[in-house]
Amino acid sequence: MKTTATPHSSIWKIIGASSVGTLIEWYDFYIFGSLATVIADQFFPKTNPTAALLSTLATFAAGFIVRPFGALVFGRLGDLIGRKYTFLLTLVLMGGSTFAIGLIPGYESIGFLAPVLVLLLRLIQGLALGGEYGGAATYVAEHAPDHKRGFYTSWIQTTATLGLLLSLSVILITRQSLSPDPEISIQRFNEWGWRIPFWLSILLVVVSIYIRMKMHESPLFSKIKASGNLSKNPLKESFGKKDNLKMVLLALFGATMGQGVVWYTGQFYAQSFIETVCKIDFEQSRIILIWAIVAATPFFVIFGSWSDKVGRKWIMLIGMLLAVCTYRPIFNQFIQLSDVNNKTVIKEQALILKDTTFYENGQIMRQQTQIQSYTDGTTAKYVVEFVGEREPIATLKSKTLGTSSFVKMIVLLFLLVLYVTMVYGPIAAYLVEIFPTKIRYTSMSLPYHIGNGIFGGLTPFIALLTTTVYINDQLSGLWYPIIIAAICFVIGAIYMQNKFVEKD
Repeated sequence: MKTTATPHSSIWKIIGASSVGTLIEWYDFYIFGSLATVIADQFFPKTNPTAALLSTLATFAAGFIVRPFGALVFGRLGDLIGRKYTFLLTLVLMGGSTFAIGLIPGYESIGFLAPVLVLLLRLIQGLALGGEYGGAATYVAEHAPDHKRGFYTSWIQTTATLGLLLSLSVILITRQSLSPDPEISIQRFNEWGWRIPFWLSILLVVVSIYIRMKMHESPLFSKIKASGNLSKNPLKESFGKKDNLKMVLLALFGATMGQGVVWYTGQFYAQSFIETVCKIDFEQSRIILIWAIVAATPFFVIFGSWSDKVGRKWIMLIGMLLAVCTYRPIFNQFIQLSDVNNKTVIKEQALILKDTTFYENGQIMRQQTQIQSYTDGTTAKYVVEFVGEREPIATLKSKTLGTSSFVKMIVLLFLLVLYVTMVYGPIAAYLVEIFPTKIRYTSMSLPYHIGNGIFGGLTPFIALLTTTVYINDQLSGLWYPIIIAAICFVIGAIYMQNKFVEKD
């Protein structure tokens, strides 16, 4: 793929237009995962919170599972009718389904119809995202000069993480703006305020459609279209020809499979782990992730640019290897930093926020919400129940870390996101280079979305499910991404080329 030089100012307009739309699609897709605990309470029975969260994560994962089908459908359209109009269509589908999720009544209003409707809309989101990424990465790569393809496509790579960052920021701003009283704000957000980030999607999509309508078709695609050399059957050429199928399989098992689990462990499972296992407060857990993402995001471009000079292979594989070797120690540190048993209580008498007395099953019951403070600045919120003469039962609800532990947790999470930038920054350039122009959209989209959508997207669900089976090992959920990344590292180290010799 020898690219005709695109003027410097034009390439930045192309990157900007492609990135804005892709960022909004990732925002739409990840707003669901960022609100998993709230959505579990809204759309599933409240009798079993763990089962509700698992059901929500399963619905979240369903959007990933159908991404390969979206890659096939929209990849074929992209190779037949062009990159521009295909990812315009995916943008409309994504934005519309995200907005609609914000309109669905809760489980208490319409019963099981609520999760069914949410699932259907998640499937539409997954199909749309399956067509978006391949189109955006291909479009930018086909405008980029050959010696800077890693640098320019790495800007597209930042959009997935920035989409997550945008979703987290909108959630926090929405939650804090509903009331000056934190308790009332939380209550309003959990009842109806969570819908606002979904509704906001429609405004973002309208802006992005306006920007993308002004884009021109990729010069390489226009060239092969003018010469009459378009693929008549992209699916058959992509997967029916032995040489190309080998590259599809290598892209999946040597690159995207490991990249997918590193991405979703470093950002999504880490967020879930910090909130549900470490019991860090909802807002603080997201602030920790926001700071880590802000600090690490420039490294997408750094590693993408570096891959133009030294090759893509070893940057990606070293990121996977670091993940394999350090995941358990880093997540164990999360537990240690948040464990109040390792901290010194300032005073035995806790601050009582709420004290309620009520009757239940013929007994007088008393419930207190208490705040316990520790010398390092950490505070922990407990709900204490008093029933008759029995010993009070204290249930830990959340913790807010002191400054030292807070900063250390940001640094550790930064390392996890840094691994993401290593495996993800160069991968778009790698994928577009190994496939010919006329079937590139189809060929690169499928392995990418199987690796990310199925192997990566299932990471939070499989990891949480594993911890419900091996309840004595809080780190047992990490074995899935560790094993997948290790297998991918070995296959990639043996079979991947560091610098691909382009054929077209």
